[in-house]
Amino acid sequence: MNAKRNLFLIVIAAVEAATGLGLLLLPSVPFALLLGLESATVEAILVGRIAGAALLAIGVASWMARKDALNPSLFGLLIGILIYNTAVAILLVYAAAVLEMTGVMLWPTVAFHALLAVWGGLLLRGIPSETPLGNR
Repeated sequence: MNAKRNLFLIVIAAVEAATGLGLLLLPSVPFALLLGLESATVEAILVGRIAGAALLAIGVASWMARKDALNPSLFGLLIGILIYNTAVAILLVYAAAVLEMTGVMLWPTVAFHALLAVWGGLLLRGIPSETPLGNR
């Protein structure tokens, strides 16, 4: 077991599961904190709840995989988390720069997801090339 990978997956599990629950139960709160939206349409609230379900799933999958030995499934999860964190950081910058949507937690959230993307990338970079991961 890799202790750094274990810690990374625990952080992902805690943050994404908590965010997912927040979006599922009270989507207007993250919308206000991240994007400065005082009221959201019913369609936006539905999409927020769908995103919340996806984040909860990422959190649970990360928690369940935290002690796994490196295998193709765990490698796939780590790649998925890298893509997610990179995309979130880029999309939130787009929200601020182009859509002019900013809330008090926007820039800390951008920085946090960028940090997680770098951390995840470094973990993936540290995987020895001789590791039997099938066709990667």
